Amino acid sequence: MKQKVPATAVFLAALMGSTQLASGQQAPGTRPMAAPAAARTTTGRITGTVTEAGTGKPVSYATVAVLDGAGKVVNGGVAGDDGTFILAGIPAGSYKVQVSFVGYKNEERPGVAVPAGGAVDLGKVALETSAQKLGEVVVVAQKPLIEERVDRTVYNAENDQTARGGDASDVLRRVPLLSVDLDGNVSLRGSSNIRVLINNKPSAIAASSIADALRQIPAEQIKTVEVITSPSAKYDAEGTGGIINIITKTNTLRGGTLGVDMSAGTRNASLSLNSSYRTGKMGFSLNAGGRAGYNIVGGFENEQTIINPANSLDRRTTRQTADNRQNQGGGRTALGWDYDINKQNSLQASLSYGLRASDSRQDRLTRVAVPSPTGQPLDVRDVYVQDRSGTVDASLGFTHLFAKPQQEFSLLTLYSRNDRTNDFTNSILDPGNLNTTLGRLRNENPSANEEFTVQADYQSPVGKTQVLEFGAKNILRRVSSDFALFTAPGAEGGFVRDPNAALNNGFNYDQNVTAAYTTYTVGLPKNITLKPGLRYEYTTIGADFRNSSETVSIPSYGALVPSVNLSRRLTNGNVLKAAYNRRLQRPSLQFLNPAPQFSNILLVSVGNPELKPEFTDNFELGYSTLIKKVNLNFTAFARNTSGSIQSVREPLTDALRAAIGAQLAPDAQQISFRNIGQENAYGGNFFASINGKKLSLNTGVDVFYAALRNNVSGIFNASNQGFVASGRLFGSYKITDLWGLQGFGFYRGRQVLLQGEQSGFGFYGLSVRREFANKKGSFGFGANNFITNSINIRNEIRTPLLEQISTSERRQLSVQVNFSYRIGQLSADQRPRRSRGINNDDLKEKHPPHWRVFGHWPGHGAAAQQA
Repeated sequence: MKQKVPATAVFLAALMGSTQLASGQQAPGTRPMAAPAAARTTTGRITGTVTEAGTGKPVSYATVAVLDGAGKVVNGGVAGDDGTFILAGIPAGSYKVQVSFVGYKNEERPGVAVPAGGAVDLGKVALETSAQKLGEVVVVAQKPLIEERVDRTVYNAENDQTARGGDASDVLRRVPLLSVDLDGNVSLRGSSNIRVLINNKPSAIAASSIADALRQIPAEQIKTVEVITSPSAKYDAEGTGGIINIITKTNTLRGGTLGVDMSAGTRNASLSLNSSYRTGKMGFSLNAGGRAGYNIVGGFENEQTIINPANSLDRRTTRQTADNRQNQGGGRTALGWDYDINKQNSLQASLSYGLRASDSRQDRLTRVAVPSPTGQPLDVRDVYVQDRSGTVDASLGFTHLFAKPQQEFSLLTLYSRNDRTNDFTNSILDPGNLNTTLGRLRNENPSANEEFTVQADYQSPVGKTQVLEFGAKNILRRVSSDFALFTAPGAEGGFVRDPNAALNNGFNYDQNVTAAYTTYTVGLPKNITLKPGLRYEYTTIGADFRNSSETVSIPSYGALVPSVNLSRRLTNGNVLKAAYNRRLQRPSLQFLNPAPQFSNILLVSVGNPELKPEFTDNFELGYSTLIKKVNLNFTAFARNTSGSIQSVREPLTDALRAAIGAQLAPDAQQISFRNIGQENAYGGNFFASINGKKLSLNTGVDVFYAALRNNVSGIFNASNQGFVASGRLFGSYKITDLWGLQGFGFYRGRQVLLQGEQSGFGFYGLSVRREFANKKGSFGFGANNFITNSINIRNEIRTPLLEQISTSERRQLSVQVNFSYRIGQLSADQRPRRSRGINNDDLKEKHPPHWRVFGHWPGHGAAAQQA
């Protein structure tokens, strides 16, 4: 970290430079809009704050336009979160300023004289509320596809037609800073230790498996995706890589609406309904959607060499091959309700249910010796993996707004439960006669993850430029996992439970996290905003096995995690920001579950219930500017993780070999997990966007240098380092007023693993859309990966005991047709609605190994991080 001090000092010096204070100073914790052009000495600027008449509350994202004497727009934009705006680059002269927002009467300020090189402060521009009837809603302008805010990057998914027919993982592939593999596993700046929220609230399905949670949400239900790289102390300390918040489509306008989106193609189909109804003080919303994936086929080849540590020339090589096929489906239904008791008090509630089902098969999983003395396979199996999950989330919240602007209290509760079964069946075939089944092996592993959360938050302004926030939270988790092994003779014989107690048991894991936090936001001179925060979390854990007297003793621990966010808005509208936070990552059930997982006879995975959390220090420097019509954002970051949870690959223990050795290959290996790693990453992100009347382009590049080591002595010691890069490009072109074209491309470069590497891969798509019925409906056609028929990924693992090369194939070429239609009449709500969400940002995810794309593939995923 010492080498970063000079860069930070230079940055802070820039923040405290000699630029004059703008009279429209940024309010604490928010970012006004970016100016559309850099200020010059011959131009001036206009600043101000948009508020609600009568209450004085800020009106976020109000539209501000500057018109000359002929009524032509000279400049304009959207106010920030706190209603403030800075418009720079305005030639000297007299102008009329118009301010508007849905649900309010337009406000005009004529005769605003802008001096050359000077500034005009309009002060507070108050908007009167107005409930006006809208016969129909016609969108005349769209938000940019990607927006940069002071603490997050926002991807407006509803504007991207290329994701239609997919699920949330397809949407996240398009989001800056994120990388999504073929299984739907997500990483942020190379870190998979992230937390996914849905509408600002956690879900037990995301705690169990992020990939499963994403498959439950159809792409058409997603409004925006927020990527928060530097969470303040207000957020849970969990999630060392950052937070992803998926906002689904809702409606705060009055009246009733109903929208339908449909898609059908060669590999998937989807149906999504979005509806809302609001009258008086009460509002309802219902969103339901489902997606089916089919014709998902591919193959893999894996060559594994076991090395005798006493004699490196003593090697045994085997090769596995199989054809893979998969069918999957998922859906989510969410009911929202809110009630305004009066102007100061409101209730919010939600209830959602999501489900997912996946059937994966490996046909003729064949293992042969290399070279083979007889030419006959060592063994042949058909593998069938059945994965089912269902999730219920229920929340209830109360918000009280005080008479003073920005002063409020909220109390929120959340219950979430995910039930999952992940079972596999191996049919053991006769290598000499593949039509004969010698026997079958079945493993059943039902699990449940239950969470109860209570959270209280209070914030209050202190003076004109300061805000104090504090709160408390308690999360109670109950996790259970049962596992059982069954065997059956032949193809039709009945299954009988294996008598070995080590393979038939249950595991219970209880965790309680109590937390308190405080943050203080202050507006300093020279348009500087400082937001320090401090959070303390205390965790108690209990664990035991259901069918034995064995107990697991895990000590309680406390964690103090600070955060600091600093930003400065320059007079030309550009923004400098710096951030530091310390975060932790608790292990999730996939790391803790001691049940042996061995659908592949070469590999057994066993969890470790005594794992401790990881701790990470994050540093970030950022700069945002606008040159002519091009928005540019540059970010540099450093991430240092200690006690990283890493997999350790070694020969089977005597206990495991005695328990399941008969079901495995003689050279099978086991994977367990320990807090032995050190992971450092240093890199940067670049993003650029241009939004014209007809053509819009967005592009981004992420590059970082990864340095990994496991701190293990002896032959298992390992380290690796190298650069990792990924990039994306979006484009849309408005052919006519009714016809539009959109394209998308993403490439994830080579991944650095602890003892090897994984090759890169790319996705791309193109779609055309035609609107009708006064733009209330549309239909279109799209295609993905239409030039290359398949994606091939190569994994290489190199250890003193093992060398492995695996190649997997996924056929991704697909075409589809899309249809959407909206009905209903709306009227503007009288005021912006504010609501709170609970953020359980915790639990380290063990991603489903890459060898489970179509079942269980050997030597990928967890094995790729072996020690």
